[in-house]
Amino acid sequence: MNKAFVKESDDEDDLDAATPAIPAGTKNYMTPDGHRRMKEELLRLIDVDRPEVVRIVSWAASNGDRSENGDYIYGKRRLREIDRRIRFLTKRLDLAEVVDPTVHHGSDQIYFGATVTYENQAGVEHTVTIVGIDELDPLNGKISWISPVARALTKAREGDSVTLMTPAGPDELTILSVSYPSP
Repeated sequence: MNKAFVKESDDEDDLDAATPAIPAGTKNYMTPDGHRRMKEELLRLIDVDRPEVVRIVSWAASNGDRSENGDYIYGKRRLREIDRRIRFLTKRLDLAEVVDPTVHHGSDQIYFGATVTYENQAGVEHTVTIVGIDELDPLNGKISWISPVARALTKAREGDSVTLMTPAGPDELTILSVSYPSP
């Protein structure tokens, strides 16, 4: 049988597709909290998860025939996933530029790290926090600084109205409040 039909993909594309790419010519801005979480994940993968999987694969390999050894096959697959994630996290952390949003505490102008409450034309209020690409969590109101909403809001002030271009046409956003974490 041809190897193309049985070999699993080892490409990093699988993992990188889940996270937005950093725009060319820009830095990977990140909050101190996001940087800490990524570093903790990397250290956990290196110090805890990977050694445990290596131990299991080693044990499974010592059992003999590896062709139908589920522990061995699954362990090798899991090891590739962990190594891929370690490479990804290492690259992202190397490119990271940690930006502390507390320096803007008390300001009413929107920059990276701001928590903004705005109202759209329909009168619906939204509260979002502008964070790094690797920290985004739209369901919890954390949007990436490269998102259209964040770009429309950036550098505006409390009380300003900005125009957001949407697929349905332009939408006016009125900024109700701007806050930053306290130092």
